[in-house]
Amino acid sequence: MPKTSASTRAKDGNLPPVAVDPVILEAEGRRWTPTKIAIWIAIALLGGFSWVMLAVVRGETVNAIWFVFAAVCTYFIGYRFYSKYIEKNIVKPDDTRATPAEYKADGKDYAATDRRVLYGHHFAAIAGAGPLVGPVLAAQMGYLPGTIWIIVGVVLAGAVQDYLVMFFSMRRGGRSLGQMARDELGRVGGTAAIIATLTIMVIIVAILALVVVNALAESPWGVFSVAMTIPIALFMGCYLRFFRPGKVTEVSIIGFVLLLAAIIGGGAVAETDWGVALFTVEKVPLAIGIIIYGFVAAVLPVWLLLAPRDYLSTFMKIGTIVMLAIAIIIVRPEIFAPAVSEFASTGTGPVVSGTLFPFLFVTIACGALSGFHALIASGTTPKLIEKERQTRFIGYGGMLMESFVAIMALVAALSIDRGIYFAMNSSAAATGGTIEGAVAFVNGLGMAGVNLTPEMLQQTADNVGEESIVSRTGGAPTLAVGLANIMQQLIGGSGLMAFWYHFAIMFEALFILTAVDAGTRVARFMLQDSIGNFIPKFKNTSWRVGAWIATAIMVAAWGAILVMGVTDPLGGINTLFPLFGIANQLLAAIALAVCMAIIAKRGYFRFLWVVALPLGFAAVVTISASFLKIFSPVPAVGYFAQNAAFRQALADGETSFGTAPTVQAMEAVVRNTMVQGILSILFVTLAIIVIVTAILATIRAARRGASESSEDAAVPSKVFAPAGLIPTPAERELQAEWDKLPAAPKRGGH
Repeated sequence: MPKTSASTRAKDGNLPPVAVDPVILEAEGRRWTPTKIAIWIAIALLGGFSWVMLAVVRGETVNAIWFVFAAVCTYFIGYRFYSKYIEKNIVKPDDTRATPAEYKADGKDYAATDRRVLYGHHFAAIAGAGPLVGPVLAAQMGYLPGTIWIIVGVVLAGAVQDYLVMFFSMRRGGRSLGQMARDELGRVGGTAAIIATLTIMVIIVAILALVVVNALAESPWGVFSVAMTIPIALFMGCYLRFFRPGKVTEVSIIGFVLLLAAIIGGGAVAETDWGVALFTVEKVPLAIGIIIYGFVAAVLPVWLLLAPRDYLSTFMKIGTIVMLAIAIIIVRPEIFAPAVSEFASTGTGPVVSGTLFPFLFVTIACGALSGFHALIASGTTPKLIEKERQTRFIGYGGMLMESFVAIMALVAALSIDRGIYFAMNSSAAATGGTIEGAVAFVNGLGMAGVNLTPEMLQQTADNVGEESIVSRTGGAPTLAVGLANIMQQLIGGSGLMAFWYHFAIMFEALFILTAVDAGTRVARFMLQDSIGNFIPKFKNTSWRVGAWIATAIMVAAWGAILVMGVTDPLGGINTLFPLFGIANQLLAAIALAVCMAIIAKRGYFRFLWVVALPLGFAAVVTISASFLKIFSPVPAVGYFAQNAAFRQALADGETSFGTAPTVQAMEAVVRNTMVQGILSILFVTLAIIVIVTAILATIRAARRGASESSEDAAVPSKVFAPAGLIPTPAERELQAEWDKLPAAPKRGGH
């Protein structure tokens, strides 16, 4: 039986201890057996060898298995040692304290949730388009820069941000990032943070929706399959609530079977005349449909659509990525892309304009570091955590899984022919939207070893069951082609490529629509909270009229940006994704700045570098990228330079200019670049205000020493739960004591 101190016992003396004794925890952490030492030496050697193969010993090709091994070994080491260092020296969790899920339990917003289920919920909410799209777009710069940023960046920056924000929010009753900024930075910094989070959320959700539009437009198979996931989720929600409450395994099996049926059925429907006529949808009508869906999903009860979709998509997301990783290890595809491409230094790439620094780091907007995660980590997740020590597993560990998704997306994009990659990701204005135009454009880029032919493009389109793959921008179709290319070598051959392609499209759409759902709902809560400062009734989130008004405002805002992106003649994702990336990383800088101020007020100045290092890097990268997008005289990079060039062309009476073939397209460029430029100025100004106020708060704390905390008062806990995925021996013993209780206290929902 584990030893316990009085401090680890519940206030009710009849209950077993609520936490493992700290002395035992410390001893478990220091216990190094020969087997354990050998395992960690093997992990370190395999990881080091994989990095050497990627970064040093590279010839004309590199094998994809080294990406998998380098990533997984680095994640293991980062989680075991670096996150533990942060837990011990900065976070210092105390499982004898009750979490908000316990002392504020209401069965709705606050409900203690099993750590394994919550890990899935959190991962489903944070993993949107970013880890899928950003690495695919950044692949034009070569494989090495993106790989280093995704793997090293997540260990030192992204996972640190998610972990700290989640813990600090949990200690403050689940307060939002904006509310924490107001508490820690004062009125000026707090107001800037609230405005920034609201406006940036609009951009993020719009780009997420744009990726779905580009993936599904004019694809009857994809539209049918993804559309069917909505009634499947509704059925699962009703099944669990009314017909078979608590039968999670049962409904999971039913949902998985229905998902496969939707994919297979989509192929059959797409081969019929009525199916083509009904489910072939152009971009603008599809965008309008997603806008309507976003509104409905955000106002429906969580249990009816969002919860079952999150649950179902989590299994599909993690399962698909693990399946792809296993396939890569078995198939061992060769990567022909260069380590660093010619576009990294010239900045003239057709997929993303700009040089490697700073635009690689804002193009891969998730997977390494993402401000969007801070909104989830300070919004829903901290209200559901059972015990404080679980934040490391959920916050730091959840972000590592997203980073692995990004690495798999990068490998999938790199595994296809480079010519096909550029034909798919260059705008229709550049390729003309035709096979012949794409071949001429790609071969005209002058890339060594690239010789694209019309037969290659047509054969690929036929293999995946699409009419055309030319200018299918947005990253999602490219990832789907890459995944299908790898999986068909393992299972089914070329005859199953169409199935794997549309399986991947639905996998991506589930990924992204989950984030659209969650993002719209979180944005609605944020707006209601802000309006509530003037009209108090809006703070009541159960007030239906207020919820509908706030939802309509936020959906109209991101819907307008979505339509702008869909009608952008330069390829909406190609021009809007840099704005999305910059906005997202600026939000990450804001979150890290708030964390820095909190750590300083705690008096942990020796460890301030843990957050100051990623904050400094994120601030330099994103402010540099923002200034280039605002002030660069190069039209391909600067919004206002591009705006001026097209305005001048219109004034000169030109009927086409650059990649805009018509006057209407030229006018759209003028309008879109002005909106993007103004938003860039707004975002960077707000971020600078927050960062400066955080630095001032840190300096004041250094002069005064540790100050009064804005944390909620400690409440003694009356429950116990293990901290990680697998309980330690001491946790298993303690859990056995709790399991022996005749009537254990209820530990919440889910």
